[in-house]
Amino acid sequence: MTAETLQPEKETKALSQGELLARGWGALPASYRIPDVAPTLDEARAWCKHLAESHYENFHVASWFLPKALRPHFHSIYAYCRVSDDLGDEVGSTAEALALLELWGRELDACYEGRARHPVFVALSETIRTCSIPKEPFADLLRAFRQDQTATRYASMQDVLEYCRYSANPVGRLVLYACGEADEEKFRLSDATCSALQLANFWQDVRVDYAKGRVYIPQDDMRDFDVTDDTIATGVASLEFRALLRHEVDYARSLFERGLPLISMVNRDLALDLDLFSRGGLEILNAIEHRDYDVLSARPAISKRTKLALALRALSGKGLPFLRLGRIGHNPEKAA
Repeated sequence: MTAETLQPEKETKALSQGELLARGWGALPASYRIPDVAPTLDEARAWCKHLAESHYENFHVASWFLPKALRPHFHSIYAYCRVSDDLGDEVGSTAEALALLELWGRELDACYEGRARHPVFVALSETIRTCSIPKEPFADLLRAFRQDQTATRYASMQDVLEYCRYSANPVGRLVLYACGEADEEKFRLSDATCSALQLANFWQDVRVDYAKGRVYIPQDDMRDFDVTDDTIATGVASLEFRALLRHEVDYARSLFERGLPLISMVNRDLALDLDLFSRGGLEILNAIEHRDYDVLSARPAISKRTKLALALRALSGKGLPFLRLGRIGHNPEKAA
C-alpha cells in the first residue's frame, strides 16, 4: 500500500518497553498518564469535558446543538480521539509512539472487560454501555494512528481512502452510535463525509504533513501531473502542482456531495452538526481554491467571521432545506 515507511530510530530500539513508555509519557501532559486509582464516573466525565472544550473550539460550538444528555458521550468520544492522536503525534520518536499506542489499545480492551482505569475509559465505558457501541471503531482509530508512525506515502487514491477508513470514518460512526442513528446506509453516507473531511485537511496541510515526513497526495496522481516531493519542498506552487491540487479538491467535493443525503435522514439535532461540519469542510476547499490551489506558500484557513457565519447558519437551521435539495456549491472545516 505505501511506497515508503519510517523505521523506529536506532537509539530507541535498544530501550525496553518500560523506558519507551516513560519517555513517551514525559512528552505529554501529566494528566494523560494512567492513574493508580480509577476516578469516579463524575470525575472522569469532568476530565473529558475539560479536554474537549479547551482543545477544540469547534467541538464546543457544535455542542450547542446537542441535547444535554448526549454531551457527556460526545465529550468521552472526543477525549478518546484527542488522547489517541496525541499519543501518536506528540511524542519524541516512532518507537515511543508505538509503545504508547500499544498500551492504549490494551486499556481499550480492559475498558470492554470492565477494568477501566484512565478517565477517558471510565467515562467511555458508560458511553459504550448506554449507546451500545462495539469496539471496532475505537480499535480502527488506533490502527490509523499506528499506521501514521510507519507509512509515509500512498500509491493511489484507493490507498488513501483505505487509510481514511480507519483514520476518519470511525469518528462518524461513533457519532451515529451516540445519537441512536446507527445503520448501514447511514454508515455509508457518513463514511463519504468523513473521508471528504479528511481529504480536505490533507490538501490544506500538504506542507505541514511534508514537514512530518508524510505525503498523502496519491503518488500516481503526482506522477500524472509531473509533481515530485521536491516541488513540495521548495514551497513554491508550480502550475503543475496547482493543477494537481485542483484535481484533488474536486474529488473531495464529490465525496462531500455523496454524503449530503445523510443530513435529511437523521434527527434535527444531529442534522445541525452535520450541516456545520460539512459546510466547514467545504469552506476549507473554498479557501484552497481562493488561493489558486497554492497551499505551499501559506496554509489556507477559514476566517473567524466565516466560522461564526457557519455556526449561525446551522443554529438557525436555514441551511438544511438547501442541503436537502443537494444544491451545494462549495463550503466547511476540521479542528485546525
